[in-house]
Amino acid sequence: MLHAEASGNGPPLVLVHGFTQTGRSWGRFGELIERGRRVVRVDLPGHGASGGVRADLAETGALVLRAAGADGDGAGAGSGPVDLLGYSLGARVALHAALDHPGSVRRLVLIGGTAGIEDPEARAARRRRDDAMADALEADGDVDAFLRRWLASPMFAGLRDPGLAARRENTAAGLASSLRLAGTGTQASLWDRLGALGTPALLLTGADDLRFAAVAARMARAMPTATFSLVPGAGHAAHLAQPELTARMVARFLDG
Repeated sequence: MLHAEASGNGPPLVLVHGFTQTGRSWGRFGELIERGRRVVRVDLPGHGASGGVRADLAETGALVLRAAGADGDGAGAGSGPVDLLGYSLGARVALHAALDHPGSVRRLVLIGGTAGIEDPEARAARRRRDDAMADALEADGDVDAFLRRWLASPMFAGLRDPGLAARRENTAAGLASSLRLAGTGTQASLWDRLGALGTPALLLTGADDLRFAAVAARMARAMPTATFSLVPGAGHAAHLAQPELTARMVARFLDG
C-alpha cells in the first residue's frame, strides 16, 4: 500500500508527484487546488513514506487508485471515480491508471507528461542511463548531491523553490528503485492506446518547456477528449513556477 494523506472536503482529487518529490511537494498550488475538494496526496513507490514499496508504472497506477479509494472498476470502497492529477513521473503513472482502469478516473490532468519513447532502441538506451544513474546513486548514497545534480537540469531553470525539504525525505535506495522500475526507459510506448481513452483530459506544460510542450500537443491530438494548454512563465514544473495560474486552469477544467 502507498502512504497517502487526505484533507479538505468536496469531490476527490488525487495528486501524484514527480521523481524525487513526495506528497508534501505541492506547495502553494496544493493549497489553492484544495479549495472545495478533498485532496489525496500520495507518496509514490520509493518516495517518502512509501520508500520501501517497489512497483512498476502499471502497478503503481493501480496502487494510487487503491490509496484514493477507487478500485479498477470505478466502484471503490471510497467515493468511486476520482479526479487524477499527475506531474512528470506522476503524469506517467496517472496515464497508466486512466488507460488501465478507465472507470476509476473521472477527469485526468497531466502536467509535463509523456506517452513514452516510441523507438525501441532509444527506449533501451534511456533505460540503460536510468539504471546507471541508479547504480551510481546507491554506490554513493549521497541524496543531497544527487538532488543538486537533478535540479541543475535545464528543465528546472528559474524555479525559485524546488521544495528541497520534502525531497530530502527520500533515500538513495528508494530513488534508485524508482529509476529502475518506473524510469522513462521502463515505460512501454502508450501512443497507440491514446485514441481509446475517453476520459476528459487536460494536458498542461510550461511555455518554456519546449520538448514536453511538443509531446503534450501531439498527445492531445491523439486523445478524443483532451485539451492542451501552455502555462506562461513556466518550465517543466509549471505548477510550482506559476501556482496561482496553474491552479485556476486546473480548477476550471475539473469544474467542467
